[in-house]
Amino acid sequence: MSFNIGLSGLYAANKQLDVTGNNIANVATTGFKSSRAEFADIYAASKLGTGQNSIGSGVSLAAVSQQFTQGDVVGSGGLLDMAVQGGGFFVQKGSDGSLEYTRNGSFRADKDGYITNNTGTSRLQGYAADANGNIVKGALTDLQLNLSNLPPKASTKVDSQSNLNSSSPVIDQTATPFDPTKSETFTTQYTTTLYDNQGNAHPMVQYLVKTAGNTWNSYTLIDGRNPDGTAPTGTGSTPPVASKLSFDGSGKLTGIVTGGTSSTTLTIANWTPGTVTNGVWTANGATANPTGIAINMANITQYNSATYRNPPVTDGYATGQITGLNIDGNGVLFATFSNQQSKAIGQLSLASFNNEQGLQPAGSTTWKETFASGQPGYDTPQAGTLGSIVSKSLESSNVNLTNELVDLIKAQSNYQANAKTISTQSTIMQTIIQMT
Repeated sequence: MSFNIGLSGLYAANKQLDVTGNNIANVATTGFKSSRAEFADIYAASKLGTGQNSIGSGVSLAAVSQQFTQGDVVGSGGLLDMAVQGGGFFVQKGSDGSLEYTRNGSFRADKDGYITNNTGTSRLQGYAADANGNIVKGALTDLQLNLSNLPPKASTKVDSQSNLNSSSPVIDQTATPFDPTKSETFTTQYTTTLYDNQGNAHPMVQYLVKTAGNTWNSYTLIDGRNPDGTAPTGTGSTPPVASKLSFDGSGKLTGIVTGGTSSTTLTIANWTPGTVTNGVWTANGATANPTGIAINMANITQYNSATYRNPPVTDGYATGQITGLNIDGNGVLFATFSNQQSKAIGQLSLASFNNEQGLQPAGSTTWKETFASGQPGYDTPQAGTLGSIVSKSLESSNVNLTNELVDLIKAQSNYQANAKTISTQSTIMQTIIQMT
């Protein structure tokens, strides 16, 4: 019987060496989770039990449990490298259509723009974005990098904050009528870039003239012309329409009247985009936003301080070429473009399990769902107990090399001790045989 007990001990010590050796071998494997050999004693038992003075029959390997603790997150610089800080697994679809789960965030893009693992055999799963950059949370799909240009968008609004110096001298427009080519006919000017539907840029200049103590006139020209394309000066010109701004005694705006209409928003509804070549204006064939451009003029004050204007906020832009990719903590992939715009092109999904110990290792630091693990739950990063995404970083193996080397010494001692049990039993058997 002692032979079997010793043999079971040798087998157990050998398995402990195997587990420890595997941990040490993968100390530098990205996303690797260490394992631990767990043992149980053996007792021979009958239907009536083991008895009060029964002796054990050795040891058996009860389980090899995986340690899903957090590994160190280390910056790697890779554009598509990602690490999960917290709970959850990246979701991949293999070439056979089955889903895999991993903590290895070494991703790259294939020739078609799909985000794959570092071997190119599995595609990262997540949620797609629509044409406007809105994430559509439906069924999981293969995440793909859309490298096409960002189409232009026509300007629809302009917002800004500004102040008009109350100490500025009054200009008598009867004696000095407004002329955009003569600086003495206006007090100050603001320039904003507008875009038509083809992405062409057009300078919009607002000329402001102080006409009385608390009254200013504003004239709006685009490409040096009236919004409808007519000339503001010269033969056959059409004088620009003035917007009258009124302020109270404390310098606050009380109203704006344009063409008999009172509103703090100036809507340019008849703009004809054009271009000026050698001083000659011609329509460029592009169109403007069909509902016009709303210029918010409500945030203008008249205080005794320098005339200024904060940078305007507009929503139009030219055609943009993709220049980079950013991934935020929620796993949203943002493409950045040459026109200073960014757009969401997808969001990765993370999976969680009720029993991570039930996952089946599938190689290449991936796991697969089993009955013991339960069905996965999919959601976006930072939802519930799921962790956040750290971009341009990777999660190192959670193997503690010092502990593993100590375990290696223990396993070696266990092996030698069990081998001694067998050799001792062998010596006793030889003594008994010699007695006969």
